[in-house]
Amino acid sequence: MRVALNTEASHQTRQLNPMPDPPLPTLYLARHGETEWSIIHRHTGRTDLPLTQRGESNARALGRRLAGRTFARVFTSPLQRAMRTASLAGFGAVAEVDPDLMEWNYGDYEGLMSADVRKTRPDWQLFRDGCPGGESPAQVAERADRVVGRARQLQGDVLLFSSAHFLRVLAVRWLGLEPIAGKYLLLNTGSLSALGYERMLSQPVIQLWDDTCHAESA
Repeated sequence: MRVALNTEASHQTRQLNPMPDPPLPTLYLARHGETEWSIIHRHTGRTDLPLTQRGESNARALGRRLAGRTFARVFTSPLQRAMRTASLAGFGAVAEVDPDLMEWNYGDYEGLMSADVRKTRPDWQLFRDGCPGGESPAQVAERADRVVGRARQLQGDVLLFSSAHFLRVLAVRWLGLEPIAGKYLLLNTGSLSALGYERMLSQPVIQLWDDTCHAESA
């Protein structure tokens, strides 16, 4: 009888004091620092441009902003503007290159500004129409889904270094939205954003977006 009572009491204790769930991870998004083309809003997909002096300064400031945080993994686009930002922010030794983090392939629109495109396509929208000779929104979303899927399998926070339009698609895919919703999310160079969960419901949310309080303004 004593054994039975102790077993029941132990079972009740486990029910009253369940093991806490592991903390849900946060996915931090770092947009690369400023380039000569980002200043004038030219579509910079696969053109491999370096950072400006201010871009390098803001990348260092981003590192100071992230000081003290621990990340299970850090990933970067293979483009030099993202890799250089990761390095100046202090993550060059641990950042792993992930081709899925490449910026949108703009194809025939590479190097153009949106105003240039709309001279011949007045109703053009990147997040709806994509780019001829480049990627469609569905193709970019497919890459974003792979990044999100891998991040959610890791134990701990994850940090990504990439480019604006890809990160905007990634954010809406994190939320389960279609790529076109990315048109509502502006993202400045050198910015920090964070995707996480509403804790009680495990609902994906945006915790922080386009924070540039650490950066020097253009």
